[in-house]
Amino acid sequence: MVVADSSAPATTPDKAAAEKAAIKMDRLKVYLAAEAERLGFCALAITAPDPGPDVAERLARFVELERHGSMLWLEETSARRADPKTLWPEVGSVIMLAMNYGPDADPMANLERKSSANISVYARNRDYHDLIKGKLKELAGKFASRSGGDVKVFVDTAPVMEKPLARSAGLGWIGKHTNLVSRSHGSWLFLASIFTTIELPPDTAEVDHCGSCRACLDACPTNAFPAPYQIDARRCISYLTIENKDAIPHEFRTAIGNRIYGCDDCLAACPWNKYAQVAHEAKLVARDDLQSPPLIDFLAMDDASFRTFFSGSPVKRIGRDRFMRNVLIAAGNSADQSLVPACKVLLSDAAPLVRGAAVWALSQLLNSEQMQSLAETAGIDPDDGVAGEWRIALEGDA
Repeated sequence: MVVADSSAPATTPDKAAAEKAAIKMDRLKVYLAAEAERLGFCALAITAPDPGPDVAERLARFVELERHGSMLWLEETSARRADPKTLWPEVGSVIMLAMNYGPDADPMANLERKSSANISVYARNRDYHDLIKGKLKELAGKFASRSGGDVKVFVDTAPVMEKPLARSAGLGWIGKHTNLVSRSHGSWLFLASIFTTIELPPDTAEVDHCGSCRACLDACPTNAFPAPYQIDARRCISYLTIENKDAIPHEFRTAIGNRIYGCDDCLAACPWNKYAQVAHEAKLVARDDLQSPPLIDFLAMDDASFRTFFSGSPVKRIGRDRFMRNVLIAAGNSADQSLVPACKVLLSDAAPLVRGAAVWALSQLLNSEQMQSLAETAGIDPDDGVAGEWRIALEGDA
């Protein structure tokens, strides 16, 4: 017979309340995970509002070295980026979510089709910002109703360090290509976050599983990685074709190949993609007309046709002129003589950015005699930048 020890302390009211609160938080997390899965997210994890001790220092160094290029908002918002509490002092936890956008075929294969355009996998259908934000608001609203806490949602549109926070939450680790890598989804993940005033039990941070691999670093066509875990945006094709508003520097034009919007090379090279899954969300599955579109179809686009064709697409945000600049660089790299007439038409385009790219494209497709004849017909361009492109093209250093 066991006799109860009457001297053992009974459960105190404070302890009982704490246990009850812990059970409630656990149930909230279970509910969140189930709702997130229903909405199409492939992973959810919780972290404290702290991206890690090295984030502020690494960001400051990145800006100090001017590796952010013309993305001045990175410098202007660096303090808020490094500390989520600066962005919203009341935040108690960050709910990190991931949505898979894995391709159904090798994204590198299209790079060999020189007369076709290559668009980054993430931009071959709807704009993920709009798609995810709607789902995120629905999830956040339901969570706020159940928890009684306040919430804010972010999808790559505010100074939030999504990748470090995702690492702290355990969704993956930041690979040598500076992007998140997941053991279950490889490199093909969109990230989003819900900030809440509720303090939820945090998940365990993920550790680095890159080891000695450097496949992503070696895959970069423009050597944009000064060292593992460091990137110089000024050399990155994604930056050059999307964020950069000026003429693309000559040193990178040939390496760009037929990439007219973004680049997937470092992501596609990651061995962890063997565990990647094909995107389930229909609006993230590539449109047929964006998987390997002929360059000739894009060369004839005016502003209206560009906006119509890319309605709802992230490509639309760079505008027709930057887009045509990119297409002309690809045309110059194509060795396809059938593109010459369309490129010639663009020598008289209203935008200097387009005219300058057309000069370069033709300098790659025509011989020096043909270029000289073309220059005599075209006359001196009133824009200094375009005139400079002509000089370089005629001197044979393009």
